[in-house]
Amino acid sequence: MNAPQQPHQAKNVNATNINSPGRILFGAAYYAEYQPYERLTTDLDLMKQAGFSLIRVGESVWSTWEPEDGRFDLDWLQPVLDEAHARDISVIVGTPTYAVPPWLRHKYPETAAHWKSGQPVPYGGRQDADFTHPAFRHLSERVVRKIVARYAHHPAVIGWQVDNEPGIHLLHNPAVFQGFVDHLRTTYKDVETLNDRWGLTYWSHRIADWSQLWTPDGNSTPSYDLAWRRYQARLTSDFIGWQADIVRELAAPGQFVTTCIDMGRSALDEVALGQRLDVTATNIYFPMQDGMRHPAPTNPPSAGRPWWLPWSGAWALYLKSDLSYGIRREPFLVTETHAQSIGESHVNYPAYDGQWRQAVWAMVARGAAAVEYWHWHTLHFGHETYWGGVLGHSLEPGRCYEELSRTGAELQQAGDVLAGLEPDADVAILYSLESKWALEFQPPIATGNGGDPDRGTYDRVVATLHQGLFHAGLQAAVLSPEQLGTDPAALAARWPVLVVPALYVAGDELLELLEQYAHHGGHLLLTFRFGYADHDARPRPQVMPGILREAVGAHYLEYTNLAEPVPVRGFDGHATAWADALVPDTATPLAWYEHPHAGRWPAVVTNEHGAGRVTYLGTLPDAALARELARWVARTTLPEDPWGAIPGSVTVTGARAADGRRLRFVTNWSWETAPVRLPVAAMDLLSGETLDAGSELSLSPWDVRVLIERDTERQEERR
Repeated sequence: MNAPQQPHQAKNVNATNINSPGRILFGAAYYAEYQPYERLTTDLDLMKQAGFSLIRVGESVWSTWEPEDGRFDLDWLQPVLDEAHARDISVIVGTPTYAVPPWLRHKYPETAAHWKSGQPVPYGGRQDADFTHPAFRHLSERVVRKIVARYAHHPAVIGWQVDNEPGIHLLHNPAVFQGFVDHLRTTYKDVETLNDRWGLTYWSHRIADWSQLWTPDGNSTPSYDLAWRRYQARLTSDFIGWQADIVRELAAPGQFVTTCIDMGRSALDEVALGQRLDVTATNIYFPMQDGMRHPAPTNPPSAGRPWWLPWSGAWALYLKSDLSYGIRREPFLVTETHAQSIGESHVNYPAYDGQWRQAVWAMVARGAAAVEYWHWHTLHFGHETYWGGVLGHSLEPGRCYEELSRTGAELQQAGDVLAGLEPDADVAILYSLESKWALEFQPPIATGNGGDPDRGTYDRVVATLHQGLFHAGLQAAVLSPEQLGTDPAALAARWPVLVVPALYVAGDELLELLEQYAHHGGHLLLTFRFGYADHDARPRPQVMPGILREAVGAHYLEYTNLAEPVPVRGFDGHATAWADALVPDTATPLAWYEHPHAGRWPAVVTNEHGAGRVTYLGTLPDAALARELARWVARTTLPEDPWGAIPGSVTVTGARAADGRRLRFVTNWSWETAPVRLPVAAMDLLSGETLDAGSELSLSPWDVRVLIERDTERQEERR
């Protein structure tokens, strides 16, 4: 990743005061221009009645803003903003640069993005432009300046969304490739250094001149691919940052600039991009109905979720929220979440009663300062005709609208208590985007359906460990390597447990920081593929785990894939997909493979190191093993949780309010009524009911209660 820059901040804006005045913003994307008939007044009246305080507009209709090259129609949005303002509904206006009009492609065909085949991306979708092209930049800047100048001082506008879901394509245009070569020349200085760092002696790939570097469509060199991915992500950040700077020139004081981040896009470094914005804004989609159960089923059915949502269970909603908060380590906006069906016409699983409300409170608990649905009304045309909005195709309020109305009223009732919440975190998870990219190129494990390589290996490991932590009742923060800082003692004091999934790509400095973190008292939980490759994705010529061999107290000289899950003894559960052949030196084995061959090796070892501890997981655990390991880590390192004795279908997450009070979000993810005995005195934030320590709270099916711990409330009263 690029070195982090100082976060940008709009004039008089920061991430804790974007909501006005002190409320959690609640609303939907709204496209009056898509409605089949005029109903602006009706729609906004319904929104107001539902407690909506925010709409997002304008980001998808460049051909409406500019019907012909140089001819602009800017006034059509005025009635929407006027009517919203009359109802005290705030507006985020989007710039339309991700969906180009036909005249642009026809008149400027050179601006088309290219596939790796060298062919232009066919027109008819979105994100199909080469946003680095000077002509595209000129046209983008022109329309952006027109829109922002027209509406910057409208009293309804609180912020700007530049572009939308950037980073969907890796650009293979000739000029982009030449820019990549120039970047390599700056980075590596000379071709001999590049030959050495990338190992280009292999297969006669050594180059004698920069002009000999081949294009990425035929590349098979891991170091090349990693450099290409880094460069592509930088292009995305530069484009969004460039556009954000244009908006800032014209925006009114107090207006923020963001973009809608769809996490996991091919050409996207979310943390680097976040530094170019004033506030993070993300999409959070997740399976509903039985896909929100807790604990999650061991083998969740694929039915109930679209193919691009690989995980089921309440934990997956929290993982996406934790990733969102982690981009800037501060409150974020949810610019898109789903009201009813998600995406495809054959995937229709709207929420059970109570689940819409649960999801909102879960996102708020993990730091969301705004929750917006995509979108208000289900579309009557286009690719996303069956992506369900708050209103269905009938445009009549139904079950979804009624539950969101209740939720909107609750958010208004809670008021400023929720502003600037800092989510609790028992442990931190280190998320390495560069390791993710490298393991996409050379996956170590298979998908399980015929042995195909699992390009999602890295996120599979991260998700499995997060699920284990969540099922063990632990809350997680997500950190990038840049967010660790340089002081290992401070890191250990702040995060007593640091989980490091599949850190395949890492420089020596990062590995030494992690070793010192444990030495200064932290509990470091490592997994297979840790520290295996250097900054250029070259395997280290060392006995693994390399620099941390002494800290781990074990080593390995071989590894194997596991064709079938293997049970382990010492913990409940199974090892899957992979096994390091760990040989303990000073480490204590915690679990062993129950297998005639692999049984000679432990699956998990732990070792005291300095004032701390290093635990090494040599396999990909199943959900049960991940949960048991998380529980062991908690018993070993963390203080006892007074909220730990709760029914299996219930979760309790915490957050600190800006005024110091401690909130608890108690949620029942099942069809059964669940009793919860309170370990502390509390007050129900929404009902005002006071509850003594030891009293029993009864949660209905798919219910959530928001509590303020009474001791922190009294502390605030004494201030």
